[in-house]
Amino acid sequence: MSDAQETRAICMVCPHRCVIPEGKTGRCRARGTRNGMVIPLNYGISTALALDPIEKKPLARFYPGSWILSFGSFGCNLNCPFCQNWEISMSDGKEYCQTGREMLSENYISPEALVNMAEQLRSKGNIGVAFTYNEPLIGYEFVLDTARLLKEKDLKVVLVTNGCVKDEIADEVLPFVDALNIDLKCFREDIYKTVLGGDLETVQRFIEKASACCHVELTNLIVPGMNDSEEELQSMVQWIASLLHGEEIPLHITRFFPRYRFREKQPTDRSTILRLVDVARKRLKYVYPGNM
Repeated sequence: MSDAQETRAICMVCPHRCVIPEGKTGRCRARGTRNGMVIPLNYGISTALALDPIEKKPLARFYPGSWILSFGSFGCNLNCPFCQNWEISMSDGKEYCQTGREMLSENYISPEALVNMAEQLRSKGNIGVAFTYNEPLIGYEFVLDTARLLKEKDLKVVLVTNGCVKDEIADEVLPFVDALNIDLKCFREDIYKTVLGGDLETVQRFIEKASACCHVELTNLIVPGMNDSEEELQSMVQWIASLLHGEEIPLHITRFFPRYRFREKQPTDRSTILRLVDVARKRLKYVYPGNM
């Protein structure tokens, strides 16, 4: 087949709008073109499954003291050099699944099976399922299929996400979601584009949509030399406070530890986190230091 005849499809999930040739994957490594259509190659593929305290997501003000079944797959549409879960978020999934929907049985879990597992864990304090560890919305189809079943069983749906998805995906998924922790990684468009491979404006729109219909908490990981200035945090907090009920949106200001491509950096000083927490508390009601 010549280049001119080569089948390509456009992925519409995030701002990258990847044009993906047949048999290849997009930048997230988890969506690919098969038979002329873009499909989620990570559908139902489990790379991590654990019963976690809800506070670990982190969610400080959503059913505190409860537990939640956490499901992770592979892939991410950002390329954060400080990623804490890079082993799965930056994976192309080859060690977990075959191409297309030809899943390896030991790594595949159906929506029905995941919901049944969540139900069985009610006796241990489980309130539902959290889609976490990698970016769940690049595989939004699995999230939706599972979330619909969870709602039928009166179980909670939680997303831990970078929020860098288009409005159409947000509009489809958010009606089935109870709570989210959204990573607002910095408040500078240039850093989002050049360092993270994302789009700040898209994330802001997602946060606005989510906070209007769901319980939302935000996380800001403080990386030394990248986003640790008081001025940037003040701008971020001012924007958060401007949202509907924004002053009551919990913000987790979290300490960085060397990971992935930022292994040479030093951990964030505890004093920096505490100083920034004090700054944020001047505008926001609920601010929490993390990884301390």
